[in-house]
Amino acid sequence: MLVNGTTCIIWFLSMFSIVLYVVQYFGGTNFGRTAGGPLVATSYDYDAPIDEYGFIRQPKWGHLRDLHKAIKLCEEYLISSDPTLEKLGRNLEAHVYYKSSNSCAAFLANFDSISDARVTFKGNEYFLPAWSVSILPDCKNVVFNTAKVVSQRHPAENAFTRSTSTHEVSLATSDWSWYQEYVGIWGTNSFTKSGLLEQINTTKDTSLGYGNHDDEKFSIAQRISLEEGINTLDILSMMVGLQNYGPWFDVQGAGIDEVVLAGFMNGNRDISSQNWTYQVGLKGEHLGLDKISLANSSYWSHGSSLPVANSLIWYKTTFLSPQGKGPLALNLSSMGKGQAWVNGHGIGRYWPAYLSPPTGCTENCDYRGNHDSSTCQRKCGQPTQTLYHVPRAWVHSGENLLVLHEELGGDPSKITVLTQTDAEVICSVVSEDDPPPVDSWKPNTNELVSRQSQPEVRLACSDERRLISSINFAGFGNPGGNCGSFVPGDCHADMSSFVRKACVGKKGCSIPVMTESEELDDGLCSGLVKRFAVEAVCS
Repeated sequence: MLVNGTTCIIWFLSMFSIVLYVVQYFGGTNFGRTAGGPLVATSYDYDAPIDEYGFIRQPKWGHLRDLHKAIKLCEEYLISSDPTLEKLGRNLEAHVYYKSSNSCAAFLANFDSISDARVTFKGNEYFLPAWSVSILPDCKNVVFNTAKVVSQRHPAENAFTRSTSTHEVSLATSDWSWYQEYVGIWGTNSFTKSGLLEQINTTKDTSLGYGNHDDEKFSIAQRISLEEGINTLDILSMMVGLQNYGPWFDVQGAGIDEVVLAGFMNGNRDISSQNWTYQVGLKGEHLGLDKISLANSSYWSHGSSLPVANSLIWYKTTFLSPQGKGPLALNLSSMGKGQAWVNGHGIGRYWPAYLSPPTGCTENCDYRGNHDSSTCQRKCGQPTQTLYHVPRAWVHSGENLLVLHEELGGDPSKITVLTQTDAEVICSVVSEDDPPPVDSWKPNTNELVSRQSQPEVRLACSDERRLISSINFAGFGNPGGNCGSFVPGDCHADMSSFVRKACVGKKGCSIPVMTESEELDDGLCSGLVKRFAVEAVCS
């Protein structure tokens, strides 16, 4: 989805003289009770170029950076005129911004979602991959193509899985305490009203089957046992986020609007209009069990047997902060649904028990074609989120207090604390037919001139305290695999020694992509567009 999103931006830019577009650039975290719409946990990352831990997500960040640099090279043309549309063939267009009759910038677009194309524009031939746009700031030189990703990349999507040294601390042997939440009327602040009240205005956002955007109303049938005489019916209703879009979403209500007893010989009995007593919030919340001041309170129970799989229960323990300055996260995959606090700070809502649909995922994501919510899905049948961000500023040396309120049931002894420590893997893959780096192009009269004639591999450690310490792979030809799993292809020249000399011991390095090598087999390499792939370790 990386390239497709970039392509959409370019297409908008190429079709209109003035465009306003908004891109989420920095991922965030919904701490405390700030989680937005229904079913949202804490991560508000959305695969942004900078993740919620503050780490650059490559290659998206680098590709977007190069896009901005390419557009900047076109600046004087974009503000000088509206674009002129030139048809170059079926699904092939040029959107040209003229500053004068012999000075222009152009966007060459291939709207075909399957076939690559070669087009002729102003006497020159250009290759356009399917579903891509090339930027020519001088109507001559291609400085950027949306389908050609030349920026640095990582082997995995988040800061923990891409690290070669992730430190994980288990809480299995921690000293756990617990408090079983009371269901029913427990406080003097309860009140009785006739009929069922709307929940949002009644609870004022203090409370902790569910509905969704497609079917916000739902019914649940539960078998109950009644005794002769007066029976008390307790119903626990929990809201999970407010509506965040749609008509009149700001005035839509929530909660229970009908209660019917069924199965009587004389028919069903609607008890919705009877007197109902309301208890807002949880007793543990009212007591302040999430606060440091109650860490040693007598409310907490202790014992050799930790209760697991219990609903509506509070858990408490302490943990030592892992050494280092890397990001921290709680792995709560063993829990069901609830909220967590560290040293009194609300980490937010966790919900590993809510699984994504089991089908619909694809192993490889094809950037070509229109994208929607069903495109390039991942993690089918898995929790949307298992790692929950804990800011380093909220923990200190020594013991740190962890409190959880579990609503459905889980096993807190399997919780772990993770941090990224010593090293990370970085990669770069550049083809011999890619253009030189965007920032190497400089204006010269009515055309651009590059300081170098070749594309180049660029590597840089994300942490300035780290240096490139080793080279895991460096090959020129047709390497297979991906970042973290490169393997030599049939056409292969080993470049490890050359890359070590150029990069090891440095924070970053740049290596021009060669067009030939004595190590390459002419027979096996004939007709191939060769690629230069490098995998390095920063530590």
